[in-house]
This record gives sequence, structure tokens and C-alpha cells, in this order.
Amino acid sequence: MPMEKPNLPQIPKTAPIIFIKEVRNELSKVAWPSRAETVKLTVVVIAISFLVGAFIGGLDALFVNITSIVFRR
Repeated sequence: MPMEKPNLPQIPKTAPIIFIKEVRNELSKVAWPSRAETVKLTVVVIAISFLVGAFIGGLDALFVNITSIVFRR
């Protein structure tokens, strides 16, 4: 018995030029953040990344010390 192909919805074909025009139209509707807002949020992301990295590094150092004490005996 041959397998039946699933009934997939057909996506209409669009010319590349029309597609690019539609993309530009949609991008013009986006509420882009200001430069100041972008810089502020970038600094927040970098600071949080640094804090999380320091926290994980601290935990790693703690666990290394604990395991060296435990397995030294």
C-alpha cells in the first residue's frame, strides 16, 4: 500500500520585489527604541551577564574547594 502524501496548505508564491516591498512596509511599522534606550539596555545586559558569571565562578571555586577537602581524606 503506497503512503499518502499529507495535505499541506499551499503557500502562495510572491515575486522577490513584492516580498522586499512588503518587508520594508512591515519594518516601517516597528516601534524602534531610541539610541539612548538601546545603550541603557545594553549596559544592563552586560552588567547582569557579568554578575551571573561572577556568581557561577564563585560557586565553581566553592565546589572545587569542598571537593578537594572531601576527597583529600
